[in-house]
Amino acid sequence: MNMTQCPLCEQSPATTPYALTEAPSPMEIRICDRCAANMTAPTEHNDYWQCLTSSMWNEEDSVKVTVYRLLRQLSGQAWAQEALDMLYLEDEVKAWAEAGVPTINSTPTRDSNGTVLNAGDTVTLIKDLPVKGAGFTAKRGTSVRGISLTDNPDHIEGKINGQRLVLVAAYLKKS
Repeated sequence: MNMTQCPLCEQSPATTPYALTEAPSPMEIRICDRCAANMTAPTEHNDYWQCLTSSMWNEEDSVKVTVYRLLRQLSGQAWAQEALDMLYLEDEVKAWAEAGVPTINSTPTRDSNGTVLNAGDTVTLIKDLPVKGAGFTAKRGTSVRGISLTDNPDHIEGKINGQRLVLVAAYLKKS
């Protein structure tokens, strides 16, 4: 009997059915037991999920939707946010994918002006911020592109001087 490879990790035989929620019609994909076990808490296994950077190019919409949803949950990781930024989905597939994304927090992250911030936005620092342990100060006016949201609505993550930092949203304005 010829087993197909798991479309997510591309390593193990795909034997476990995984139902996709919010699908236009009942749909499932077959994944390996290890991927199925890691699905329950993807953020606890973020190193394992780096395999998604390859499987995101799969031609099947059901696989792309699954990858998109996992990457959204892992978007606090720099590699996952970069992969998410590269992943292209047709409009109807993206709507399906977003319909099944679990909500991380119900309180929106807001900048200093009260504007809601979203993952991938560009923000600008409104004051100099000393970066503890890094030996530099992030200067007022510095632009931070492709931010990631955190579990705390008062903080975002972004790169300044090549370092991934957690920033207080009250010291930022959306660009």
